[in-house]
Amino acid sequence: MITKEALQFLADLIANNNTEWMHANKKRYESYKKDYHSYIASILAEMKLLDPTLEPLEVKNCTFRINRDIRFSKDKSPYKTNMGVWFTQNKNKKNSPGYYIHYEKGMSFIAGGVWCPEPNELKLIRKEIEFFHDDLEEIVSDKTFKKEFKELTRDENNTLKKAPKDFDANHPAIEFLKLKSYTASQKIDDKLFTEPDFSKKIAQKLIALKPMNDFLRRALETEE
Repeated sequence: MITKEALQFLADLIANNNTEWMHANKKRYESYKKDYHSYIASILAEMKLLDPTLEPLEVKNCTFRINRDIRFSKDKSPYKTNMGVWFTQNKNKKNSPGYYIHYEKGMSFIAGGVWCPEPNELKLIRKEIEFFHDDLEEIVSDKTFKKEFKELTRDENNTLKKAPKDFDANHPAIEFLKLKSYTASQKIDDKLFTEPDFSKKIAQKLIALKPMNDFLRRALETEE
């Protein structure tokens, strides 16, 4: 679970998102970072029991820096006020399928899959769907997947209006082929993050994404 002290630090950071405050609260930040890493370790231990591909991961492979990249952003706040965790099935691959946990007051969620793959990776995924769409349809139709995540994420930013180049517009899985990212997500109540058995509960939810991640990993590891 996330400690109350870690959540209070994030709440205070929202109200004081500047370098002066951070420097003045360096000890609190160091304590927050320890809590963050402990939180990751507890979930990772549960996830490794359910998905053996995560075994090579260490806590350091699953963290995010608190500093924001503000080079191209209108918002110049220097620090992130959310807590993210990423468990990838292949730590040596830039955009390997994985599981994501996001704590942000009032906007917490869990997710998984592959977000914004590179063009060559996207082509590999679409090729896999072109020939083995029945496998993906079975995965997203599974009652456990549907209970937790309902369906793959679809919105106007994530979906082409027409068939992608070199793919048949009449393909039976055309709606899958139009996607530009292959993810699924579920909103989570903030209260869940502070429950003692949070790690077990969240692992049981996330593991519903494993068949989808396995399918995507298979696609990305297939040679053209």
